[in-house]
Amino acid sequence: MSAATNTGRVVTFDLFSALLDSRSGGSAALDRLASDRGWEVVGSQLYDAWDPRNKAAQRDCREWQPWRVPAGRAMAEAYDSLALEGDAAEAVEALMASMPEWPLWPDVATGLPVVRDAGWRPGLLSSVDDDLFLSTAAAALVDPDVALTSERLGVYKPHAAVYHRAIELLGDPVHVPTSARDVRGALEAGIPVVRMRRPGHQVDPDGPQPDHEVDSTHELPRALAALG
Repeated sequence: MSAATNTGRVVTFDLFSALLDSRSGGSAALDRLASDRGWEVVGSQLYDAWDPRNKAAQRDCREWQPWRVPAGRAMAEAYDSLALEGDAAEAVEALMASMPEWPLWPDVATGLPVVRDAGWRPGLLSSVDDDLFLSTAAAALVDPDVALTSERLGVYKPHAAVYHRAIELLGDPVHVPTSARDVRGALEAGIPVVRMRRPGHQVDPDGPQPDHEVDSTHELPRALAALG
């Protein structure tokens, strides 16, 4: 992907919560693995054991490593928590291989063109490798030169450098996160936020609160206009 430059009206999205229904996609992949291995645990249980540990592993990553590295540490911990036998790296590879199948939230495919028509360039700000992002259904909907991955930025969320580097590269972006850590990170760095409400996520009650929240990408142009 080409280097990002100051581009004016850019709105960045988180990949794994605002654009993709990652829990559904990841759980389906892990469910296939669980069935093959004859586990009593189902895919959603393993995903739910892994996901918060994955976020913690990314938080503890002081120097960037490929996505599979912190994900693998988190998956090994998830295996232990569920008393599963086997190679946790196999589950991480299953997740990565399945990402092209992870579904967009229903509003995304039609909503991002509406955002573009309102004069905004849809971009990305997400904890992901370049190749993994490019394999997803979301890649065709955002502008590649304003798609900022953790690989390009050299750091994972929620480190402040993610957001400060986004400001340096994009000028004055607006960010559309969903998770508590992403909302807090962007706001504390001074990036305006329109939070996308998605199932399974809440705002940190002890952190800064977004002024605007929406339930669909179709609602974004009005919220973005309200930011001024």
